[in-house]
Amino acid sequence: MSQELCCAVAEDEPEARSNLAEYLERLDAVSIVGVAGDGEAAVRLVDETRPDLLFLDVCLPEMDGFEVLRRIRHRPEVVFTTAFDDYAVSAFEMGALDYLVKPFGPTRLEAAVERVRSRLSARPGEPGAPGPVERALTVTRNPVRRLFARQGGRIVPIEADDILRISASGEYSEIVTERSSFLVASSLAQLAGSLDPADFERVHRAHIVNFRAVRHLRPAGDRRLQITLKDGSTLVASRAASVRLRQRIA
Repeated sequence: MSQELCCAVAEDEPEARSNLAEYLERLDAVSIVGVAGDGEAAVRLVDETRPDLLFLDVCLPEMDGFEVLRRIRHRPEVVFTTAFDDYAVSAFEMGALDYLVKPFGPTRLEAAVERVRSRLSARPGEPGAPGPVERALTVTRNPVRRLFARQGGRIVPIEADDILRISASGEYSEIVTERSSFLVASSLAQLAGSLDPADFERVHRAHIVNFRAVRHLRPAGDRRLQITLKDGSTLVASRAASVRLRQRIA
C-alpha cells in the first residue's frame, strides 16, 4: 500500500480550487492538509502544515507562485498549475518541472501525483539532488520575457519588450504599454528583480522604465533628468537614478 501523501493547494480561482480538491480526494493514500487562495496564505500554509506536495498556481494574488517558493522555509515537492501552455513550456519544461495546464482532468492529475510518489521513494538514493523548489528558482533567476496580468475576467500575457513603464499603484503595480495598462499584484521591487536590468531601470521609488522605450532625456533641475517615453508621457528620475542614466549614455 502506498504511503499517504499530504498535499496543500494554493489556487485563487474558487472553481479550480474546488475541482482540484475533489480530484485529490478520489485518490488513494492522499490527504489534503489545507488550501490557500493567495500568495501570503500559501506561504503560511506550507510552513505550518509542511506538506509532501504543493499544487501551486503561477498567478496568485499578493505574490506570484515563484515568489511563494522564494519565501517558504519548508521544501515540498511542487506541481505548478497554469492557464498558459506557452508559458508552461518555456518556464517549466526547460527546468524539468511538473505542471498542469488548466483545465485538467483527474487522469492528468493522477499521473502527476504518481510521478511525485516515484521521486519521493527514490529520493534517499539521490543525495543532494535538487528538488522542484530549487529547480524552479534556478529557472526564474533568468530575466522574464513575459508577465501576466488580470484584465476583467481574463489573465493576459504582456511581453516585456512591449512595456513602456511600470508605476506603483497602492498595493499593486501598473504596467503600461502603448496599447493598454494592467494592474498586477506584485511590488516594484519584485518586478525590478525579475526583468532584464540591461533594458529596465528603476528611475524612482515609484517608477520603472524600459530604456528601449525612452524617446529622449533632458535636464530637469537639481541634477535630475526628465524622461520622455515613446507614448509622449514624461517622468522625472531621482538624483541617484539620473546618475545611472547618464552612465548608460556616456
